[in-house]
Amino acid sequence: MTKGIKKAISTVLMLSLVAACTGCGQSSEETGEFSPKYSSDTEYKLSVAGTYSNFESLESAIERFYAYYPNGEIEYTYLDDYRNTIVHALAGQEAPDIYVVQPWMFKDPQFTSLFESAEVLSDPDLKIDLSQIRSGVRWEMENGDVLALPIFASSIGMLVNEDIFAKEKLEVPADYESLVKCCDKLKAAGYESPVMGANTNTSPGIGYAFAYPVFAKAVKDDRTVEEGLNALDPSAGEVMRDSLVRVKEFVDSSCIDVDKCTAEIEDDYNAVIMRFFEGDVPMMLCSGDVVSGTRKRESKSEAFIEKPFKYSFYVAPSGDKGGYYMDSVSILFSVNKNSSSLDMTNEFIRFLTSKGELGLMAEEKGLITPTKDYSIDEVYASLSDFPGDRTISFNDIELLDTAVKEFRAAAYAVVNGEMTVDEAVSAYGSLFGE
Repeated sequence: MTKGIKKAISTVLMLSLVAACTGCGQSSEETGEFSPKYSSDTEYKLSVAGTYSNFESLESAIERFYAYYPNGEIEYTYLDDYRNTIVHALAGQEAPDIYVVQPWMFKDPQFTSLFESAEVLSDPDLKIDLSQIRSGVRWEMENGDVLALPIFASSIGMLVNEDIFAKEKLEVPADYESLVKCCDKLKAAGYESPVMGANTNTSPGIGYAFAYPVFAKAVKDDRTVEEGLNALDPSAGEVMRDSLVRVKEFVDSSCIDVDKCTAEIEDDYNAVIMRFFEGDVPMMLCSGDVVSGTRKRESKSEAFIEKPFKYSFYVAPSGDKGGYYMDSVSILFSVNKNSSSLDMTNEFIRFLTSKGELGLMAEEKGLITPTKDYSIDEVYASLSDFPGDRTISFNDIELLDTAVKEFRAAAYAVVNGEMTVDEAVSAYGSLFGE
């Protein structure tokens, strides 16, 4: 499927935007605003290849770019089976100027060419301002080069019904002890399952969303365990113990009714959102990708239309001293260094990294901004100034997808009483797929 994004910005709007960027006697470097490098009548045609069948937030960013450069076109192409088609597309005669990369591609030999073909965006001659990108999602190679620009970030945690907490005069819990106390009060107030979530063996599922951050923190604190975990060495399963003990405590507490979750939430995305919008769930475990689907579904929920409420995303309070924020990258853009339109491609990337643009894209998509400023989307306001010692980013741990799937399977088995913690720990390396 190919989607051409056409120009629809008036000359008046173009001039007003440009004036806003260059006014007030300050340079663009001082304000962080975008200042065009080339003439406004520059002609160009750029292509972007990606994984989303509908990329509305990119369309909006492109429309804003057209305000500066109206005599061009940026075409977005969704590639079916991206994993197996992007390498061939990049090697073809009509290779994209910009292409999506995802974290799991980074050290997979199948995708080596994607990174070999990527321009070094941190080259100072390009004047692409990467200073606003959070260090946790800034993908630097071992030599310090940045080959991909993070567009969206994500995490795992929980949606919180702020109106319920205001009504019951409760604070959103920040650690495990306060979570249990809070849930006791919510149960007494009539909320049958203060915490809910999808009982699935997936990333937004109960076990993973609640317990994986505790596991990840254990790995971050002792990086020597990574080799055994990635090799699926059964002895490495011991690293999971504390997180599995915690999720077992959680399901045995008054906080969550797993049977109720199973009966009322059929899948880990749409059903999670629609059940949350019923308005009687104080906390709903989920992922950032689930949160991204909430706005479009507000109008599809009769309960929410009848009685709307304020909701926000919080880190799940699974740790003794507080929850752990998994600061994860969702997708990134790389620039094809062999692009025939490299100057204007770089100009578009420079535009994206100007003040606010990445935040606007993330806000429209409903995902977490990769920038340091969370303020543009109040749903994620709780993440502002989150303690660094309880933040875990991609460069803090290096676990292969196979190791992560083993943990998901272990957590699911413990949550559902299919295995004891001891059994799950001992079975590490043979859990996924059982």
